[in-house]
Amino acid sequence: MDDVKAAPHDPAEQAQAAAGVHADKHAQKRDAGHAGDDAHEDEGVPLSTRIRERVINARGRYFANDNIAEYIRDGELDTLQQEVEEKMRGVLESLVIDIENDHNTQDTARRVAKMFIREVFSGRYQAAPPVTEFPNAAALNELMIVGPMTVRSACSHHLCPIIGRVWIGVMPNEHSNLIGLSKYARLMDWIMSRPQIQEEAVAQLADLLEKRLQPDGLAVVLEADHYCMHWRGVKDNQSKMVNSVMRGSFLRDSVLRREFLSLLQTNAR
Repeated sequence: MDDVKAAPHDPAEQAQAAAGVHADKHAQKRDAGHAGDDAHEDEGVPLSTRIRERVINARGRYFANDNIAEYIRDGELDTLQQEVEEKMRGVLESLVIDIENDHNTQDTARRVAKMFIREVFSGRYQAAPPVTEFPNAAALNELMIVGPMTVRSACSHHLCPIIGRVWIGVMPNEHSNLIGLSKYARLMDWIMSRPQIQEEAVAQLADLLEKRLQPDGLAVVLEADHYCMHWRGVKDNQSKMVNSVMRGSFLRDSVLRREFLSLLQTNAR
């Protein structure tokens, strides 16, 4: 005879059993909803619209310098790139460029779409690079500086290049994580490979490194040329922008801050 499970008599057990049934029904409804979403997404809706809806439904954000990789499914970047290529062809045609007969621009839309999705704005569409973190076994607690590292980005306002250099200062403690030198460059490039505003980019990079390293102090200094000033507008090719973010001990300790900044000046020569 098959075992028959008796109904629980204890009110708490009854409530727990009812909650379990409700959770199962909710899961079934959720799965059915996802199936419905997938069916809806296959009805000719542009992929960019589908991704945007996923972000909104998750109460996320899709600003120019946000990473939206978690909302993009496997294999969809190729489709998104094709959509951008199609839209870029329309931009070129609206600029009254003969993309059918001009041999210089026949393939421009494809090149630009690939550049945006796979290269210069890849930090929006790809997950953070894998970074191995090591414990601070030697209990290092002295100032470390990484840089200058070359920065390449584009301004959110005009999509003109931002080219510069960044320095990172770390004051570890015995509980801090350590990462390889090349990983600083990889994380920096992931943040900068998006349309950016320099002030926000430095803060984003500092947030990421602070979360990864858990140091006593963190400092980031970025010096950059903005081609929205060099190439257009006032066309001043001499000006640069320099800004910094100081966290923890760099913010509290003026001696440490001066040591960091003085070493930067030596390093920059």
